[in-house]
Amino acid sequence: MQADYVIVGAGSAGCAVAYRLTEAGHSVIVIEHGGSDYGPFINMPAALSYPMNMARYDWGFKSQPEPHLGGRSLATPRGKVIGGSSSINGMVYVRGHAHDYDHWAESGAHGWSYADVLPYFQRMEHSHGRTKPDWRGKDGPLHVRRGPRTNPLVRAFRKAGKQAGYQVTRDYNGEQQEGFGPMEATIHKGERWSSAKAYLRPAEKTGLCTVVNALALRVEMDGTRAAGVVVERKGQTEVISAGKEVIISASSINSPKLLMLSGIGPADHLAEHGIDVVADRPGVGQNLQDHLELYIQQAATKPVSLYKYWNWLWKGILGAQWLFTRKGLSASNQFEMAAFIRSKAGIDYPDIQYHFLPIAVRYDGQAAAEGHGFQAHVGPMRSKSRGSVTLASNNPKEAPNILFNYMSHPEDWEDFRTCIRLTREIFAQDAFDPFRGKEIQPGADVQSDAELDAAIMEHVESAYHPCGTCKMGDVDDPMAVVDPEARVIGVQNLRVADSSIFPRITNGNLNGPSIMTGEKCADHILGKQPLAPSNQRPWVHPDWQTQQR
Repeated sequence: MQADYVIVGAGSAGCAVAYRLTEAGHSVIVIEHGGSDYGPFINMPAALSYPMNMARYDWGFKSQPEPHLGGRSLATPRGKVIGGSSSINGMVYVRGHAHDYDHWAESGAHGWSYADVLPYFQRMEHSHGRTKPDWRGKDGPLHVRRGPRTNPLVRAFRKAGKQAGYQVTRDYNGEQQEGFGPMEATIHKGERWSSAKAYLRPAEKTGLCTVVNALALRVEMDGTRAAGVVVERKGQTEVISAGKEVIISASSINSPKLLMLSGIGPADHLAEHGIDVVADRPGVGQNLQDHLELYIQQAATKPVSLYKYWNWLWKGILGAQWLFTRKGLSASNQFEMAAFIRSKAGIDYPDIQYHFLPIAVRYDGQAAAEGHGFQAHVGPMRSKSRGSVTLASNNPKEAPNILFNYMSHPEDWEDFRTCIRLTREIFAQDAFDPFRGKEIQPGADVQSDAELDAAIMEHVESAYHPCGTCKMGDVDDPMAVVDPEARVIGVQNLRVADSSIFPRITNGNLNGPSIMTGEKCADHILGKQPLAPSNQRPWVHPDWQTQQR
């Protein structure tokens, strides 16, 4: 098999790349190890906890025992399915803050400042909210909309934020991220709107894009030139040849793994596993980042939460309603209110994110707290902790070693304690007076720094936002893996286009920035002039130097 371009991974970025390359008239083969994304568990927004816990759709990765979390091994779901993680995620849509991308550009990812990436966000979006057209896209392939926000607890959260003195924002993906406002989601006509639906299906309809179900074993190298991808398909090993380039969009876990299996990575580490070195790139697999979050759970004194639907009878009724009408509670991911705030004065843009949920339940859906309740998922956005993805062996079928090194920086503990205390203050506002019961987690008796640290160690969970393992930067940066056009440094005809190239994690959920990365990388691959930079200036709190809110 042969095509102009061979893409490894039909995920958030890979699907976008495929769409833009076929739009330009090129033949594309997309290699995806996972299977079909059809089925109610994937497409029903309220069923989001199911696909990320199903071996059929998830790679099933786990971190190594985390030394600063008492040896806990945390789940690291990644989509093994058409659409990748956009088919199993929580569907929350966040662009990230303008200053995130300005930091990218300042750290060596030239041409990726906010002015540079905003036009790509606009190109990809079809925003259905009450948004300003000069900030948002209205005719792109990715549908983005807001939930109904009718639950009284959801409305109370926004009101409580305002009562606590925080900003209110009508559109955190527009001019002003900071503040409390409606959450956005990749949901369209009551269904999950994945990268596969937005990009891959249209690409396939052109007749120029073929999806091959196979496991990528390594990049086929001709000296230092990528010539194709070696795959295992139906029990046989074969080479899928690329006439022009190979693009790796296999996730922040599998992209560095595939590079290392192909001889591109830290020379000493490759030698340990008997892999011939094609390019000594010490940054491959390093710089691993993620968002951690804690669920601050509160009991509700009135039966207004979603707990009344937390039984098989109601799940059946709501599931049937969705199946036949694509409407009702099952047509929402239930994350309908968000907030981005600053932890203290002197920080110029938000470093804490909130997802509010009108029920007290674990994210994996495995255990509901007893009775009615509500919760805020809260966590710091820019941890200084860094981890790594390394090879466990030279066997492509063996999962890599993933060590996030969570909470290894002392500031992480201070930041999380601040998150808990600020959340308690928000929940203590008058808006919650009609509903507030006891604090379920971490519990009202947990107050001292030591007690809070113990609770954090026991209960903190990944927000499932791994990134950074093939860092983009200057070609003379020894830890950079790709240059600002996503070309792997030291080899030819090979690029990486996914969240692994992020120099630093962005504010919020990563699906949106990952798709934007695919959009922008496609223009670099095609040799097109990038979209003209935007002149829009984002809102920054005028008194950020002296005020926390």
